[in-house]
Amino acid sequence: MNKTGINHPPYDTQLKATVIAKVRDEGMNVSEAATQYGVTTKSIYRWLREGVVNSDTSLILENNKLKKEMEQLYALLGRATAEMQRSKK
Repeated sequence: MNKTGINHPPYDTQLKATVIAKVRDEGMNVSEAATQYGVTTKSIYRWLREGVVNSDTSLILENNKLKKEMEQLYALLGRATAEMQRSKK
């Protein structure tokens, strides 16, 4: 029995990956996903927090990678802007 007193088997890893992909990648509302796939919103939020993506990739690692990539792009954009301003003078 789990914390809520409801006894259910553990959710399949493939189901978790599918639900997370729908919510994270396709923008499906968590409530809609819960209804469509027969899981609780609490479970979905927990899966998102735990970082279950394709069963083995952490959302935290993915997020950090994207932040670094964004910083690099901002740096490139800053350089390009500075070069454009210099060429106008």
